[in-house]
Amino acid sequence: MEDRGRNSRTYNNRKKTSARPSGRPASQSRNRRTSGQTPGRRPTGRRSSEDRARMRRRRQRNRMIQLVLLIILVIAAIAGIVIWKRYSPSKEQYDMKKYYGIEKDGQLGITVDNKVVEAKGKLSDGKAYVAYDVVRDYINSRFYWDSNENVLLYMLPKDMISVDVGSKDYSVSREKKSEDYVILKTEGNTAYIALDFVQQYTNIDYEVSSNPDHVMIRTKWGKTDVATVKKNTQVRYQGGVKSPVLAELKKKDEVTIIESEENWKKIRTKEGVIGYVKNNALKNEEKKNITRKFDEQNYSSISKDYTINMAWHNVTNQDANKGVAQKIAQTKGLTTLAPTWVHVADTSGNITSIASSDYVSYAHQQNIEVWMTVRDFDGGISSEQESYELLSYTSRRETLITQLIAEALRVGVDGINVDFEKISDKCGEHYIEFIRELSVKCRQNGLVLSVDNYVPKSFNTQYDRKEQGIVADYVVIMGYDEYYAGSPEAGPVSSYNYVKEGIEETLKEVPAKKVISGIPFFTRLWKETPKTEEELASEKGTDAAEYSVNVESVAYGMDNAQAQIKQAGVETTWDKKAGQNYATWEADGAKYEIWLEDAKSIEPKLKLMQKYKLAGTAEWSLGQESTDIWNLIQKYVN
Repeated sequence: MEDRGRNSRTYNNRKKTSARPSGRPASQSRNRRTSGQTPGRRPTGRRSSEDRARMRRRRQRNRMIQLVLLIILVIAAIAGIVIWKRYSPSKEQYDMKKYYGIEKDGQLGITVDNKVVEAKGKLSDGKAYVAYDVVRDYINSRFYWDSNENVLLYMLPKDMISVDVGSKDYSVSREKKSEDYVILKTEGNTAYIALDFVQQYTNIDYEVSSNPDHVMIRTKWGKTDVATVKKNTQVRYQGGVKSPVLAELKKKDEVTIIESEENWKKIRTKEGVIGYVKNNALKNEEKKNITRKFDEQNYSSISKDYTINMAWHNVTNQDANKGVAQKIAQTKGLTTLAPTWVHVADTSGNITSIASSDYVSYAHQQNIEVWMTVRDFDGGISSEQESYELLSYTSRRETLITQLIAEALRVGVDGINVDFEKISDKCGEHYIEFIRELSVKCRQNGLVLSVDNYVPKSFNTQYDRKEQGIVADYVVIMGYDEYYAGSPEAGPVSSYNYVKEGIEETLKEVPAKKVISGIPFFTRLWKETPKTEEELASEKGTDAAEYSVNVESVAYGMDNAQAQIKQAGVETTWDKKAGQNYATWEADGAKYEIWLEDAKSIEPKLKLMQKYKLAGTAEWSLGQESTDIWNLIQKYVN
């Protein structure tokens, strides 16, 4: 028994001695024991320096990791904010008064089709009024406001509408009519026309909206690109989610598509707000035929059933009228004469005339019509300012037109040819109003109205050839004076390309059946002399300094031009660029140059008339033409 007990205790002691804390190596337990320690107890002494260093490194590493994680979180947060600010839709509302250009109370913003125009409108007594210049420039250019005599005019094919300021009444020729609103109001120097009145004579529709007050005016009809709004969205000032909001669109709203970009479309809402919408916010894009019932006015024209061959006859006095028989005898194929009989005498609208009924009677006997020419130069008035002073007053235009019609009827002419060459930019709207008013009187009296024009250039658009092509019977191109009297350099009077350009540019605005192409029966002999050192020094810094020679010219008819070349004893060569025969020589320290108007240069111009199916041709002016020239012209006009 004693042996078993001893053996048992010995076994238990061995078991206790071999027991170790969980997870700790035996060697570590043994190493941490010190002399006198009881087996199984935790050491109570300090950690070694190695342990402490290890712990410090661990703590530093943890702090570093935490710092890096913190920095990453901060960067991610900042990036998120930046991305959100950059790509999240802006809720900023655009100042709609600024959008429409409204600067003061009472102004009415205006949208015409796909354009926001000047806010020159107002609401008065429940009616929308728009400034005259907005009506003229964007809606209907036939409305004409005379600020000198405070009258609004509108020309119909055979009548003139007249409205006084502050009146509900208006007249159509001599018939008085009325509306239930004031048609025309003024505020300072601005005239405002009621849109309801404009709509009577114009194919427009409009809608007035508020916040702020504005009106959307539609003038264009026909096939239109439209789309349906797929979901509630915003119209933005520009393409991009950060652009300010102009308006809200509801699901199923219809919008007009103006143009497409990569991810955005420029659209117009039914209230006339023009802006941008995301492509994915729209559906059902289609072309829709949008129309409005309206009876357009028909400006009828006199149209000859033959090719016109007109010649200007430069008549300077009564005695010259007696030479009409001889002039006609020298021609072939002539259908129309335009004698330069009438000049505007003064800015009041009076005329001077050397018209002859005997001349007309003889021309009629030869089956030739007479269209008397009236000029604003070369007798009487002769400047842009004088033409402006004449045409910018309704009463003065009326005086001029009344006298022209009376003179035309007195001598029995068949038409009137207008040759006004002193029209400035500011005079343009008054000039075309004169043509409209004269067209009405000509139409009422069965007279042909033809209007002379320069070859179209950017600096003569004020002549408004497009409107001429509607209200006049014929539009004549003066296809000469390419290089003119007073030109700083020498050149052809009428090169082939110059005539071709004149025809092609005119046909962009005027129907071919109304276009007459003018060619010259004259040319210029140019004389060039070198400038002196003193002249060059005095012209330094001016446009004249671009030219090293002084240039003079003298106009010659066809036969006299040939005589000049013969006298000089020189031969002509063909100038391919000009499409004309050319000669040059030197004498008395000067250089002479001439480009001939002859059969070889004229024939290609007559072919252009045929190619483009024009109404005819015209020649300036009857003189010393050879039989060959008239045979050539007759070939192309008959």
